Amino acid sequence: MTTTETFLADATPSTQDADPFQLDVAGTWSLRLDPDDVGERERWFAEDIDGTDQVRLPGSLQEQGFGDEITVDTPWTGLVVDRSFYTDDRYAPYREPGAVAVPFWLQPRRYYRGAAWFSREVAVPESWRGRRVVLDLERVHWESTLWLDDRRVGSERSLSTPHRFDLGVLEPGRHRLTLRVDNRTIVDVGPNAHSISDHTQGNWNGVIGELTLTAQPVVVISHVMTLPDVERRSVRVKVDLASGTAGVGAGTVTATVRRVGANAAPVSVSASFDSEQSRDLVERGMVAGGGHVDLDVELGEDAPTWDEFSPALHELTVELETTVDGAVHTHGRTLTFGLRSVGTEGTQITVNGRRTFIRGTLESGVHPLTGHPPTDVASWRRIIDICQAHGLNLLRFHSWCPPEAAFVAANQAGFYLQVEGPVWANQGAAIGESRPVDAYVYEETTAILRTFGHHPSFLMMAHGNEPAGRDAEFLGHWVAHVRRLDPRHLYTSGAGWPTIPENDVDSISEPRVQRWGEELESRINGRPPETTTDYTEYVQASPRPIISHEIGQWCAYPNFAEREKYTGLLQPRNFDIFADFLAQGGMADQAEEFRLASGELQELAYKEDIEAALRTPGFGGFHLLGLNDFPGQGTALVGVLDAFWQEKGYCTAAEFARFCGPTVPLARLPKRVLTSGEELTFTVQVAHFGAAALEGATVAWTLQDDSGAKLDSGTVGGSTVAIGNSSMHGEVSVAAPESSEARRLSLEVTVTTAEGEQHANDWSLWVFPPAAPAPTSDVLTTRDLEEALEAAEGGRTVLLFPELGAPHTEVALGFSPVFWNTAWTRNQAPHTLGITHDPAHPALAGFPSDGHTDWQWWEPLHGANAVVLDDLPEVHPIVQPIDTWFSARRLGLVWEVGVGEGRLLVCSMDLHSDLDVRPVARQLLASLLGYLGGEGRPAPTVSAEAVRQLLTPSPTADAG
Repeated sequence: MTTTETFLADATPSTQDADPFQLDVAGTWSLRLDPDDVGERERWFAEDIDGTDQVRLPGSLQEQGFGDEITVDTPWTGLVVDRSFYTDDRYAPYREPGAVAVPFWLQPRRYYRGAAWFSREVAVPESWRGRRVVLDLERVHWESTLWLDDRRVGSERSLSTPHRFDLGVLEPGRHRLTLRVDNRTIVDVGPNAHSISDHTQGNWNGVIGELTLTAQPVVVISHVMTLPDVERRSVRVKVDLASGTAGVGAGTVTATVRRVGANAAPVSVSASFDSEQSRDLVERGMVAGGGHVDLDVELGEDAPTWDEFSPALHELTVELETTVDGAVHTHGRTLTFGLRSVGTEGTQITVNGRRTFIRGTLESGVHPLTGHPPTDVASWRRIIDICQAHGLNLLRFHSWCPPEAAFVAANQAGFYLQVEGPVWANQGAAIGESRPVDAYVYEETTAILRTFGHHPSFLMMAHGNEPAGRDAEFLGHWVAHVRRLDPRHLYTSGAGWPTIPENDVDSISEPRVQRWGEELESRINGRPPETTTDYTEYVQASPRPIISHEIGQWCAYPNFAEREKYTGLLQPRNFDIFADFLAQGGMADQAEEFRLASGELQELAYKEDIEAALRTPGFGGFHLLGLNDFPGQGTALVGVLDAFWQEKGYCTAAEFARFCGPTVPLARLPKRVLTSGEELTFTVQVAHFGAAALEGATVAWTLQDDSGAKLDSGTVGGSTVAIGNSSMHGEVSVAAPESSEARRLSLEVTVTTAEGEQHANDWSLWVFPPAAPAPTSDVLTTRDLEEALEAAEGGRTVLLFPELGAPHTEVALGFSPVFWNTAWTRNQAPHTLGITHDPAHPALAGFPSDGHTDWQWWEPLHGANAVVLDDLPEVHPIVQPIDTWFSARRLGLVWEVGVGEGRLLVCSMDLHSDLDVRPVARQLLASLLGYLGGEGRPAPTVSAEAVRQLLTPSPTADAG
């Protein structure tokens, strides 16, 4: 079989029920790369490029092995904030030709940026004679130019919607299609926009999704818009017609609606028109004339609505029959819609008139196997099912728009989408300054609304992400424009900012536990733990709903075992570098320990971030950053799920959904640390944004210890849990148990419905004795280094609280894990990922802990310093801060060595000041002293000079 015959064999009807007027042109195409841009000048479109490389479409050329080897000069699309890779000696092995590995994002096996030419032959059937032929390419990256034989057809540049080319009326027989695709930056949408950047999906070149040729009649349905009316249980169908002649002639439009998956009879409405009704014809695009017909379809009083609790769908079929010059022509369009309305009520969002709460996460286009987003429904349904299992109800597509399949999957699942234009006009780009991107914003968002606007899952829209420039002025006009164009959605100017009167909803980054630049002054790092703080002041100051922008951003340590999953285009060479750094620090055997301990802290931080939003009466919702990892921007491992949307082993969906979901019990705790016998008073609250109020429900609380023994319990409130989160269900006072030992307790609040369904949430509390037991050992406690060394050399047991300078003060230690990552934030504090320790170590025998950071550690960690132990590799800390993967330093908070004939335990936490009001520090001190009073464990013996050099501040460092 010749190459041409293979190409022709691939051009088959696109569905099993063969449409005689549609051919699938997916399959093998010839490929010729054009890095020097000579193709047009040399008229490659007029040549037969058979015999060159071959590639399959849909697909990208990179994932099929085409492109260049990665070098230090690879022209990446995306900003590299920390450029130490290019200069630091530590990265020198990763800059070697043939072995280049970059630390700032996933690395493709091959890279290509430039023009690529794709060519194949197709056979136009005789039955298509006299019809206009249209080529549809579902998703192209980025600019496409098409030639038919040697005739230039046109060019398209949408990153979000299908590229469509009108080939005109073709003579039956063989024709050559030549497609030039250029994936360079066609419009400056911002180097980090997730639509184009190597930070996320990668700058791929090719075509994905459906590739079809369609033969159209003279008069076609060019666009259908559905305007559902929930109150009237009806839908207005606005049909636009287009003709290749001077007019649309006479004919009939019929709209038929049926309920998907139901036995209800379909409903049809028809309208006729003639040439007299077509006087409003306008010249538009590829056609010479057009017109429109509007129809109202009554769906019936029992027609179900669509939302997250009941995703009832309706299928609309519009059929056109026209008579032009005595000939009858037919054309049809089918789409799915939902009987759904979205609006606002004060500061909250409503869906079908019912208040809802947005619980969203980002979808940033990270798909490592292919390097481009999937276009099949099953792949998107998998992601959405995972999100729903974690209690979420929305995906925000950060600076890009997903393919059709994502909308279809969301429609089926009852899941909301926030769609954005493919723009992050920042880091050098800007809007509102008469740059080409201004027109592109309108061009792309208009195309998105016309293509995907009918999907009920399409709930919200922003122009893009975090703009620079004259953003408020420009986007005020944009919001007004798109709202007039399509009133079916909520609009906000941009994700993150600006806050302008035209917005339906404000997306702002202020109300969250840690904000950009707050570092150790954030609430989680700067204030003792409690669960009473909310964002009421933001709600009171806003006339519109607020959705907090990109909350969380809490990192966990890399999972190096994850590397085996990367069997496709994108490779985790960044993980390879970080694994090497850890091994060079002598801690390769602790990789799994670091991952799990940091992951537990990450989950804890997300829980407080989410609950703070849910506690806020009148709040609109949040967007997480994120449920899954973001492997770009320096490597931001911020998800409880990895880049494949799979669990990491420390947080299940069920655990996450206890504090994130339609119904979440809440406890407003003024503190999480108590002393023996102290009375705790807290308020029970329920954030309930379900399908209806819970009638006959029981709200209860239980206090128990680690063994599961119930210490106290009760019920609160009435029997109804209303929709919302404004009602407090009751105040509870309970006494902490009398105890001479430190204990951990668990407070659980449950909501049990009349049908027996239960929603539960819990919080750990710690109870400490009112006074620590007096030490019985002869232990010297000092802050003086020389006194400590002298005593230890003399055979004494010493507990030293050193005063530290550089390099130790360069490691900013906080309670929370790293925010986003230190490379992208330019080393914002904290620099660590919590602590790890053996909870069975006798030094911690009197201090309740589980091997990772929990809220009882806030007090001793506040103001603490990590000691850099790289010069004492034989020392294994008892309590070890987990350093960021970029540095991989061996750090210590509590560590022990032998000096001379004595023992030296070093603790760089403040366990010596104000102990009368610091019960946690008091108890931890008692535990350490108790350990030092015993036999202890074998510790490496080092010289006093080695300890002195380690702990003596450098001359240029500030002590402390």
